[in-house]
Order: sequence, then C-alpha cells, then structure tokens
Amino acid sequence: MAKVSADDLGTQSIGSLLIKQAVPASIGILVMSLNIIVDTIFVGNWIGSIAIAAINVVLPVSFFIAALGMAIGIGGSSIISRALGAGDKEKALKSFGNQLSLTLLLTTILVVIGLAFVEQIIPRFGGKGGIYEPAKTYYTIVLYGVPFLALCMMGNNVIRAEGKPKFAMIAMIIPSVGNLILDYILIYVFDFGMAGAAWATTISYLLCFGYILWFFLSKNSELHINLSHFNLSKKITSEIASLGSVTLARQAVVSVIYLFMNNILFNLGGESSVAVFGIIARIMMFALFPVLGITQGFLPIAGYNYGARNFSRVKETINTSIIYASGLAVVIFIFLMVFTESIVSVFTKDQIVINQTVYAMKWVFLAVPIVSIQLIGSAYFQAIGKAVPALLLTLSRQGFFFLPLVLILPFFYGEFGVWISFALADFLSTILTAYFINREVRLKLNVDS
Repeated sequence: MAKVSADDLGTQSIGSLLIKQAVPASIGILVMSLNIIVDTIFVGNWIGSIAIAAINVVLPVSFFIAALGMAIGIGGSSIISRALGAGDKEKALKSFGNQLSLTLLLTTILVVIGLAFVEQIIPRFGGKGGIYEPAKTYYTIVLYGVPFLALCMMGNNVIRAEGKPKFAMIAMIIPSVGNLILDYILIYVFDFGMAGAAWATTISYLLCFGYILWFFLSKNSELHINLSHFNLSKKITSEIASLGSVTLARQAVVSVIYLFMNNILFNLGGESSVAVFGIIARIMMFALFPVLGITQGFLPIAGYNYGARNFSRVKETINTSIIYASGLAVVIFIFLMVFTESIVSVFTKDQIVINQTVYAMKWVFLAVPIVSIQLIGSAYFQAIGKAVPALLLTLSRQGFFFLPLVLILPFFYGEFGVWISFALADFLSTILTAYFINREVRLKLNVDS
C-alpha cells in the first residue's frame, strides 16, 4: 500500500483526489452496510422477522452511545485537518489525545447507565409484546462492545484526516467480515439465536479496535502521541464538542425518531410494521453508500484547503463533490425503483411484510436524487469548523422537518403519512441547504486565496 501524505490534500487535482478519498470510504461503507444487510438477512431467515424488529429497537440506543465516538472523531478530525493544513502538528497531536480521553470517559459512563436501566429503555424504544425478550438479550450483550465501537468510529475519522483512506477502509471491512463469519458460526452452526447474533457483533467490534490500535502504533500514522496529549485541554475539548455536537445531535435525533417510529408503527400495524421499518432502515444504510463515501472523502479535502486558505480549491471541492454524488444518487434511485420487490424479498419470506415494505419504499426513497446537496452542504460547514450552521443544516432534515411531519401526518393518512414524511423532509432540507451553501460560496469563497 503506497504511503500517502496529508500534504497531498492540498496539491493533487480535486477530481482524482476526491476519487482516491471517496472510493476507499465508499468500499468501507459498502462492506459495513452489507454486513448490516446480511446480518439482517441471517437473523430474519434463521431466527425470524421478530428478531429484525428486536434489533431495530436496540440499534438507536447502542448507536447513540457509539455515535459519541463518531462525533468526537469528526469534530477532532476537523481540527486535525485544518491544523495539518496550517502546519501546526502539535495541535493535531493534542486534539487526537483529547479525542481518545473523551471517547473512553463518556462512552463508559453511558454504557453503565444503559445497562442499569435496561428494563425501562427497551419498552420505551418499541420493545413490546413478542419483541421484548429478544431485544433485551441482544441489547445486554451488544452494549459491552459499544465503547470499542465508539473508539473505532473515532479512530476511523482520524485516519481519514491524516489522508490515509485505504487504512480507514480496511478498518471498516474487518469487523464487517468478522461479524458475518461469526453470525454463521454462532447462529447457524451452534444455534445460539439472538445471543449468537449479539456476540458476533460484539466480537467484531473488538477485531476492529485491534486493527485501529495497531495502525496508530505503527509507522503508517503521522500522529504518534505521548501521555501529555491525553490531558484534556479546555480550548480543544470545547472545539471538539462544538463541532462534534453536530454529529451527536444528528444521532440523538435519529434515536428519538426510532423511538417514535417504532411506537407509532407498532400502534398502527403491530410487529409486522416495525419489521418493515427495520428492513427499510437497513436498505437506507446500504443504498447511499457511494454518496456517503463522497461525503466522507470531501471532509478532509475541504478542511485541509480551508485551513491553508486555498479557497478556490475549497469551492472546486464542493462543486465536484455535488456533481459526482448527484450522478450516483440518480443511478441508485432508478435501481431502487426497478428492483424494489427483489430487494425486499431477500430479507424475509413473510409475504405480508414484503408487500408492506415494497409499498413503503416507493415513498421513502422518492427524494434520493437530490439528497447529495444536503449531505455535502452540511458537511462543508463541519469541515471548516463552523459548528452552528453545520448543526442547523444537519438537523434540518430529521429534526426540523421529518420529526414534526411523522408526528402529524399519520393522524390524517395512517402509515402512508409515516412513509411520505421521509421524502417531504428530504425536499425541504435540500432547498434550505442549497440556499446556505450558495450564499457561503458567493460571500466567503469567491476570494483569491
């Protein structure tokens, strides 16, 4: 694997650089998404559709805690990218050390709380009826591995900030492949059911953590920290918190949405409707992997060049990223609309669930062709360290638009009101983001660097 320097972010052509950054990120997201998809297929076919609903209940809780690591990783990585661009290596090292300290401290506290209140948390997130017991089994085991997942998410963003996307890709592939192999052994061979699915997931987090630890201890990393870098700095932690709050707030809103969605759908259609949402949620994670890969590749390029005050390259990065991502989004949309039933049928043999999911998907993915504008636009403000607009734009889709819509529309249109809320929120948030990113380019980036 060729050694890549962070300096390349400021010198190579934007098109080729974006591809070099985005392709490994896309592959990593693809493999991780396929892991979630295949995991759901295994669980749905080897345990039952109730197991899919049970995992869907647990995900918002475990992912919110793990998202602390992602939030700290993205917030700190923005600092690292800009510090490397400005030639301030010490600030980059201090930021990385503070990221490690914050991730360990906060996730451990939340896991202890999550385990202490398991009896109250599971029902609140829709774990009712036949869903409760398998959800509790899965939740209890997976939560032990969540701090390691948080460290992996944090470390993965730092690796990308260093300009090492191929290593970040491998870090995402290892737990995905490991989880699938362990799923087969623990669920199919040994018939451990939900406990087997949970242990497969937890052990896969440990495998990922082992690889990331090796990377930062090896010569491949430029960030070799010492004990002094772990001491929390008020200035750096405040900046990490400010920028990381964007990601954390987004995941918090996602967790709240899962809470409402699971309960709303359970009341409207019972356990089968919760399973429908579980399948759609997995497809949403998988379907946009190349668009999300471009967004991940965009972040370090924009952050580095903004730190170097090379605004013409920043503007070019925005335009190129949106063009590439939008083209891919159109292809994804056509594929989803043409092969809807074939895609859904892979997850379950329950014809009622299949029919409901096919109908719902047509509405949920209606706005896919334009979502790249919203993703790149909100990511830009996070990359350059502007936390407030990044937070507002990130929350616009799920918090300001989707949540009110999904709480109101089902009263008038039943389940259809739930599914159409996705597309309406996408349209509204894209219009809002387009306005702000266009304003930013006109006022801030049309200046000679």
